[in-house]
Amino acid sequence: MTAVLEGIRVLDFGRYIAGPFCACLLGDMGADVIRVERLEGSEDRFIASVCESGEGGSFLQLNRNKRGFTLDPMKPAGREVVARLAATADVVVANLPAATLKQMGIDYETLCRSRPDIILTHCSAFGNDGPYADRVGFDLLGQGMSGASYLAGDEDGPARSHINYVDFSAALFAAYGTLAALMARAKTGRGQIVEASLFTSALALANNFLVEQSVLEVNRKPHGNRGHHVAPNDIFQTKDGWICSMVVGNPLFERWAKLMGEPHWISDPRYATDSARGNHSKDLSDRMARWCAERTTEQAIAELDRARVPAGPVYSPADVLEDPHVQARELFRYVEYPGVTKPAPIIDTPVRLSDTPGSIRHRAPLLGEHTDEILASLGYSSDDIARLREQRVV
Repeated sequence: MTAVLEGIRVLDFGRYIAGPFCACLLGDMGADVIRVERLEGSEDRFIASVCESGEGGSFLQLNRNKRGFTLDPMKPAGREVVARLAATADVVVANLPAATLKQMGIDYETLCRSRPDIILTHCSAFGNDGPYADRVGFDLLGQGMSGASYLAGDEDGPARSHINYVDFSAALFAAYGTLAALMARAKTGRGQIVEASLFTSALALANNFLVEQSVLEVNRKPHGNRGHHVAPNDIFQTKDGWICSMVVGNPLFERWAKLMGEPHWISDPRYATDSARGNHSKDLSDRMARWCAERTTEQAIAELDRARVPAGPVYSPADVLEDPHVQARELFRYVEYPGVTKPAPIIDTPVRLSDTPGSIRHRAPLLGEHTDEILASLGYSSDDIARLREQRVV
């Protein structure tokens, strides 16, 4: 079976999450992805190390299905290597400042000299124009500046998510845009720039709250885990743990009210709609909290499930790996990596295609693992490669 993106070459100059995960998703679908990084290894390789050589769990996840290539593009010989690589590439992915792209020879104008129909997918913190264009940033700025951290907080102050959802959403938008650009090129023969940013992605996810604020000027205040627009929508403590549950829509609320022993609430005007229930969320959360406190996690979920009320346990990372649904669907692929004491659980391609599915074909690369192989394919002789190594170009 031919993979969807077989025959497409991607040069990944990405760092941390947004760029690397975009390229990773393209690699899952069959693209030949070459990760280009510093000779000593880029910083994101070594965050939260899980093995002897220093690679971290995020690196193992985000760089599967890639070949490893080291390069110093700031040197003249390195710029020549970049030009040769670009001539063979369909897509270049980078989440570096625009000035750095130009210095490295991977700005769009320079890339087009090597291949006129190339696609440049550029991820940044704030986008390529506007007053913040030159500012650097990470996921947390998107959380804070989109209103999400404010709304997730409580009386003690704002709260952040330790899952970098802004970075990952920017990567998803970037991959989506790259696929659209590839389809457009197939029709027009022209490449283009695909732009994604952390801030724009965060605003896309928070947009419903911003619409509400603009139209109704509600000035919502943070109140912890309780949802703002529907209720009950919260995290509740049981006798032996925690569960999360969310009730949306009148039919579901009616089932929940009966389960709680409060059928008269079905006709109570305070709880007549989702919005009304959201405005009285504390009352409903308090009732659910009392109900949960009388039950174990298993008992509470079983009763809620019988009533067809969505609920699930609040897992620790260790619990996630033991979940029977996770195991039955084989959501993780256990991948070996040199120096890791046991195979690492790497989430499989998160979207499933029935006819041309993506897959994890090989582990993340060692530092510069495929450098000689790639240089040879570009026409460099063994003497040329030795000279480049001696000059610390590769």
